[in-house]
Amino acid sequence: MNADLLRIVDSISRDKNIQKESVFADLEAAMSSAARKAFEEAEDVTVRIDRATGEIVATADDEPIDMKTLGRIAAQTAKQVMIQKIREDERSAIFDEYSERVGTIITGTITRYEGGSIIVNLGRGEAILPRSELIPGDQHHPGERIRAMILNVREEQSMVRIVLTQTHPDYIRKLFEVEVPEVGERIIEIRALAREAGYRTKVAVSSIDSKVDAVGACVGVRGSRIRNIVDELGGEKIDIVRWNESSQVLITNALKPAEVHEVFLCFEMGRATVIVEEDQLSLAIGKRGQNVRLAAQLTGWDIDISTPAEHNKCLDDMEKNLRGIDGFEVVFLDKMMAMGLISLADIAEVGAGPLVQEMELEEGLAARIVGVAGEQAKIIAVEDEARKAAAKAAKAAGVTSEAGGSQGDESTAADNSEAQADGAAVEDSESPDDSDASNSVGLDSPVEEKAGQSEDAADGDIAIVAAESDAVPCTEDSPLTTEEG
Repeated sequence: MNADLLRIVDSISRDKNIQKESVFADLEAAMSSAARKAFEEAEDVTVRIDRATGEIVATADDEPIDMKTLGRIAAQTAKQVMIQKIREDERSAIFDEYSERVGTIITGTITRYEGGSIIVNLGRGEAILPRSELIPGDQHHPGERIRAMILNVREEQSMVRIVLTQTHPDYIRKLFEVEVPEVGERIIEIRALAREAGYRTKVAVSSIDSKVDAVGACVGVRGSRIRNIVDELGGEKIDIVRWNESSQVLITNALKPAEVHEVFLCFEMGRATVIVEEDQLSLAIGKRGQNVRLAAQLTGWDIDISTPAEHNKCLDDMEKNLRGIDGFEVVFLDKMMAMGLISLADIAEVGAGPLVQEMELEEGLAARIVGVAGEQAKIIAVEDEARKAAAKAAKAAGVTSEAGGSQGDESTAADNSEAQADGAAVEDSESPDDSDASNSVGLDSPVEEKAGQSEDAADGDIAIVAAESDAVPCTEDSPLTTEEG
């Protein structure tokens, strides 16, 4: 009997991952409850189990009792208490185990769907992958193996809730640690990361070893490493850029594959004004503004994209409206540009304080400059709105006129509509399919020029680029040079 008891305790401890001492304590508590049930008149009932021999010693008011004589009701009480205690210990063990693993990647099996959320079997417990933490567009089925990151663990009533995620930015960071040994060994550091789950991610990396090329190591031979991560994310695009302590250089890298002409930083407003050529504007902004939005998250700056024509117009407006102020000098314009103030609206927004502190202007002159800038900025804004409204009205009038003329001849209207449909079909066939670039990788290396050339100005997607060498590039002298469709 004693040997069987020790064997049972050992089995429960291993199966439930519970300490043996906890199991012994649960048994003692269950037997004590059973003894109190049988000896209701006793004031003091104790049960002790010898951890080495398994011998049970029970007393009621210091009188020894035989546990075998307690009866069926007492045994049933002991059973219920034992089950309850072991379940509590098991929940506590699961909570402790998975609480220590928060932020790590785990693999499980999908068991079922509950209200759009996925229930995942982790072996010792079940986890939930909420719909909001699923990568958009991914389809999963019961029985499928799935990988995710543990987001948080909490106790709820009689259960432990383990919440998983695939959309958290740290999930990308953990995947890089798994797929890129240099990242796991901290030779390469992920300095910043911005993500729109299911669509695109930008990662800024740096290397503490000058012999290791951070970007090339993350991409891998022929793009093998980055392709594994992209496949895990269901085709999500990943742009890898080189980190730089200079905000201007980092912003330039973050906006690739677009070519940046110049960057103006305004620390007072926390804004960066980026000048790009007209043919690079769509590329810099990206599909639905995604490229510039992620670049802003990656760098921590509000990024405003402008063309040289717009930039020059703002400077002309500043010079034309400020030159007439008494005490204003043309050299002040260069100082304002150095501060990142490149329009009248910028001057009005920052106020007179920075002009006095940074440019050492007199408070009266600074106040006059800000006042004039504010007034003229409002006038220019009204004029721009009026110009846009007029252009919109003219466009609408042209459409109405064309529609009115077509009503006179139904056959002509039908021919026109067919011709327009054919033209639209030709345009669609000429535009690259966005799905072809679903595994694209943006690289901060000479191949980015080629990647930029394959960019469709309408959607801002990056073409697939991978290293076509037999070894991972490891120095600045051996950049990635080959493009893979």
